Amino acid sequence: MRLLIALLLPWLTFFTISRPIAGIICLILQITLIGWLPATIWAVYALSQYNTDKKIENSLRP
Repeated sequence: MRLLIALLLPWLTFFTISRPIAGIICLILQITLIGWLPATIWAVYALSQYNTDKKIENSLRP
């Protein structure tokens, strides 16, 4: 579900992964038509990093 949000509303993805400052910057970038593609790529990348961090965190728990 977050991947779909990252593709359609990239700025909202950052709010769902607790990064509101990045979400505001992404929204400003997304406002321009040229910035839509970089904002989407950034959101998908940040989401993949978030998922990787969660997996590592879960594997280190006893």
